[in-house]
Amino acid sequence: MDLTPPEAVLQLAERRAGARAAKDFAESDRLRDEIAAAGWVVRDGADGFALAPRPPYDVLPSVDALPDRSAEPDTHRCTVALLVEGWPDDVRTCVQALLRWAPGDVRIVLLENGEADAGAVVHELAGERVTELHVERAAGWAQARQALVRWDTAAVHVQLDLSTVLEGDGITPLLEALADPTVAAAGWRGVRVVDGWREFEAAGTGDVEALLGYLVAVRRSAALQVPLPPKARFYRNADMEWSFLLREAGVGRLVAVDLPVRQDRHRGYHDTDPDYRDKESKKTYDRFLQRFRGREDLRLPKG
Repeated sequence: MDLTPPEAVLQLAERRAGARAAKDFAESDRLRDEIAAAGWVVRDGADGFALAPRPPYDVLPSVDALPDRSAEPDTHRCTVALLVEGWPDDVRTCVQALLRWAPGDVRIVLLENGEADAGAVVHELAGERVTELHVERAAGWAQARQALVRWDTAAVHVQLDLSTVLEGDGITPLLEALADPTVAAAGWRGVRVVDGWREFEAAGTGDVEALLGYLVAVRRSAALQVPLPPKARFYRNADMEWSFLLREAGVGRLVAVDLPVRQDRHRGYHDTDPDYRDKESKKTYDRFLQRFRGREDLRLPKG
């Protein structure tokens, strides 16, 4: 494929850059659509714009462009939602395991969150059970996850990290746990806070103070009533914060379930810039402490 844009497309992109500089965003959007109709996409960066051949799938500008179906009734039993931010081999491994082990009525949605170099794999995996979504501008963890909650119309919304790979049916036990109307969310790994609320440690199965986000199923109604912490740009500690927000709102119990899964390399931790990871994790946990430290009414008896 010739990767050199035609002169006419280059001129459209230059006109669009001028419209953006003049803050004429309506004209900028119109020119972006005209460029797309010519078979190209324009990507903005600190050093200007770049043009690339249009991929064989639609790309939305941001997660804000995803349809909001919050007011629509439940249409099916369960959706498993994955954020894709690179690592196409991990995407393929995780989704293939889901297709093998999850019940046939469970749907899967893949959100390529920004230009993650995994669009081709996401498109390859899309099919009858797998929906592909692509956005150009990457959103923070909570913003992207909550956009998927609003988009989904399943009674149960499952958040799955790509590092968590099913080795058996790990979805049905979560759905069975949620058959209890007093349970708002069920997941693979639970924790409790210790050391004056400064740390948390692993908890066993059953009721837990918080669930970690490796594999968590939550009632759609609860996730809409209690959104993910909006200031969380990075996942680490944000699932702790969300767990306590759910419990504080009284929407139901959180339970941990033993599941047939394994954890491969956790890219979100090991392959994220350490300075960014530590900064955002600390900000989230400090916010968690400011709101919940000392809330012994939200603690569970040890053991």
